[in-house]
Amino acid sequence: MAKCKGTRMMDIIFSSEVDITLRTSAYRKIAFRLMPFLMLCYFCAYLDRVNVGFAKLQMINDLHLSEAVYGLGAGIFFIGYFLCEVPSNIILHKVGARRWIARIMITWGILSGCFAFVQTEWQFYVLRFLLGVAEAGLAPGLLLYLTYWFPSYRRARMTVLWFIAIPLSGMIGGPLSGLIMNKMGGVHGWDSWQWMFVIEAIPTVIVGLFVLAVLKDSVQDANWLSNEEKRLVQDELAQDNQHKEGHGSIKDFISDKRLWLLAGIYFCVVMGQYAITFWLPTLIRNSGISDNLHIGLLTSLPYMCAIVVMLLAGRSGDHFRERRWHLIIPMCAGAVALTFATLFASNLTLSLICLCIAASGVLTASSLFWMLPTNFLGGVSAAAGIAGINSFANLAGFCSPFLIGWITTNTGSNAIGMFLITAVLVVGASLVLRVPAKLVNR
Repeated sequence: MAKCKGTRMMDIIFSSEVDITLRTSAYRKIAFRLMPFLMLCYFCAYLDRVNVGFAKLQMINDLHLSEAVYGLGAGIFFIGYFLCEVPSNIILHKVGARRWIARIMITWGILSGCFAFVQTEWQFYVLRFLLGVAEAGLAPGLLLYLTYWFPSYRRARMTVLWFIAIPLSGMIGGPLSGLIMNKMGGVHGWDSWQWMFVIEAIPTVIVGLFVLAVLKDSVQDANWLSNEEKRLVQDELAQDNQHKEGHGSIKDFISDKRLWLLAGIYFCVVMGQYAITFWLPTLIRNSGISDNLHIGLLTSLPYMCAIVVMLLAGRSGDHFRERRWHLIIPMCAGAVALTFATLFASNLTLSLICLCIAASGVLTASSLFWMLPTNFLGGVSAAAGIAGINSFANLAGFCSPFLIGWITTNTGSNAIGMFLITAVLVVGASLVLRVPAKLVNR
């Protein structure tokens, strides 16, 4: 048995030294086949998740909602998300990504369009909760899906590439939402924010149907890879998985302090991420811009900057095989920039520069964080661990808008809420140092 294992290792080493062309061809095919579509899936998810930030500009006045009600409604999405995330990802691992991701996208697309019919604050709360239930499992499911196709030494670039859907949704969705808000008011008796929810929900349902045709559940099912390419990728994934760990029982899983540490770190990252996502249009409006289309165009600038920084950071992380400082530095930069963006709120130029740095730092940290758990968890533990971390951390998606909304309602200023978020980001950055480098630097 030892001899057989040694021979197997020699085959993998031989492959890694000689078959460079085959390896390059295989991963290029996988990247071109899967990544644009996965980005499109997450683009739709994020667009439907955060367009409530633009709807807020008119919706709260039309429905007579307070800032606190909006903050609670925006955040309650994550309660449903929290409750259903782990079960959803385990089901995905059991039944396959193709069918389960299609189910997720179609149901949440329909629910997102239903926001056009909201009339009361309780309807707003219930639909936001159900939207979280429907979407639960998509983000960790796609992260898990990447581990089926890319070994750890290639995964940071692919994870970043997929996460670029977040700034892209802001860059494209901002002007689109602003345009709809400007042009569609009064059409067939509907307000512009109602049209925005319906128009932006339609692509999600369509893409969900395409998932069934485009995605494959495993390397073995990829008819666009040659047998040699399939063998090479499967060998590299097998070698990569030898370094990963599982849990013997649910008790072992729950008592794993490393998972709780990672959940705490990502909680801090997500607090910053959603502070920017949900309040960016408001921060720009506070600097003196009133036209919805202009607000939408200006919100695209921080996201454009974030795309560049995310790509560079992902490439750097894979090149140096270093994961901790590639997370700490963006978190600290985002915290400092968000602080100054708040202080310079009345100066459009300075505020926008700071928001560009803040968005770049926080979104880069959000994507590169996932190199920590995916580099040491495997199998069902990876499915449950990724979902568990994401589920717990996304409670910050509830806390962040709710706290800022509550503080703004009671103080008349969102500055205190933003300062609280920046402090949380710094705490999260300090927690990263407690993650052993040898555990994640691969």
